[in-house]
Amino acid sequence: MTAPQAATDAKASIEPQGGRSNPFLLMPISLFFALLAFAVLRSPNLITSAGIGSAIIVATPLILATYALMASVISGRGTVDLSIGPLIGFINVTLIQLHGAGYLGNPIAVFLYAMLAGALYQFLFSLIVIYVRVQPIIVSLSGYLALSGINLVILPRPGGMAPEFMAEWGYGTSIFSPILAILVLASAAWLLFTATAFYTHLRLMGSDERAAYTSGVPITTVRIGAHLISGCFAGLASICFTALISSGDPSQGTTYTLIAVTALVLGGASLAGGRGGVFGSALGAVNLYLITFCLSSFNFGAVQSFVTNLAYGTILVVSLLLTLLIPVIQRRIRNFSPLLYFVVLSVVVLGIILHATYDYAALGTAGLVLTDPVQMQAVLVGPLEIGVVDAGTEALRLQVAPMVFGVLILIVVAIFLRLAVGQSSRKSIGPAVTVILAGLVLASALFISQEAKRQTKDVPATEAGN
Repeated sequence: MTAPQAATDAKASIEPQGGRSNPFLLMPISLFFALLAFAVLRSPNLITSAGIGSAIIVATPLILATYALMASVISGRGTVDLSIGPLIGFINVTLIQLHGAGYLGNPIAVFLYAMLAGALYQFLFSLIVIYVRVQPIIVSLSGYLALSGINLVILPRPGGMAPEFMAEWGYGTSIFSPILAILVLASAAWLLFTATAFYTHLRLMGSDERAAYTSGVPITTVRIGAHLISGCFAGLASICFTALISSGDPSQGTTYTLIAVTALVLGGASLAGGRGGVFGSALGAVNLYLITFCLSSFNFGAVQSFVTNLAYGTILVVSLLLTLLIPVIQRRIRNFSPLLYFVVLSVVVLGIILHATYDYAALGTAGLVLTDPVQMQAVLVGPLEIGVVDAGTEALRLQVAPMVFGVLILIVVAIFLRLAVGQSSRKSIGPAVTVILAGLVLASALFISQEAKRQTKDVPATEAGN
């Protein structure tokens, strides 16, 4: 077998069966919308500015920790970094101590230190795995134990103060915050990384390292690069974790190991390597947050943490069992589109959200009194006639029109992209999909800002008239 032929076969092996469809996203998408609908029905306050802002600040460290795990897991050899939690804690406590000593004062220094510290640890990790030839699971477990002890030596108990510029990051009272900016930029950076040849080599190596080596992929360089990327994302996760707790904590970071691995599996990634994506990993992390949120809406008393861990374990086991059905689903649904499936469920759950957040009690405040006999002809013919729309109804139409228009646009775009992707190769349609989605996001943001300005101008005029 020649080298080009080996490369072609290996690339074909890393593509999911069924072409461009990805049935591994079926489980995280379904679980996400089921949990979201249940959470909104239990607590409608989740769909508010403060509720969404709180969800962002709490879920972002876990999402970034999942990204950090994904970079090394895709490289293969069963490289599941169990030390990711203590590494986040190590960066957290050292950052707090260095800031207290006056060494880290400005944001640039904080970001550079966190990312360099994570990258340095992962670089040493990769050198031990590659050149000393120790199994990755042994190295990661040793790092977990070592960093857990070092963190307690550096900071025996929770304390210290986060840098001043992080003071307002952890409030979670608004949707748009620096934490959201970090999450968006990190996700965008990962998506750009997936368009590079290095990412193709990484997936090729994780799927079949021998075939990758035969086709000329620099195995050592790719593995070291994957660990460096993992370290940078671990540093970003530590910064968001520090902003969340606004101090240092030597033990809290260790909990991120279990939930990050769980989130990665829930997102459809393969722990054997070769498969993983930013969309699925983010969904897996958000699903774990929604599980915690849903459980917190019940009163379990002192056993709350045990119930949460039981839920994590149960959902993980059920998800792994359901992955056994994926080959059957693939044979039944050969052209499964995660994008179209996501949009359809979005419309359904949007209706549930509107139902849960709508104030039905306000409908009965005005009361209805019938003083005259009901005229059946007016009742039957009246709805067919064009009546005069009052100011309140017109204002309600103006508020609902953007939402209805946006939902219709999402459905049309999803169907268009599904047809376009089905008839074209991924390389030729990929940039067009990115441009269209970016244009929709920018247009939506522009429309929302203009609508907010219009309403701000209308309020004083209305008050002046009153």
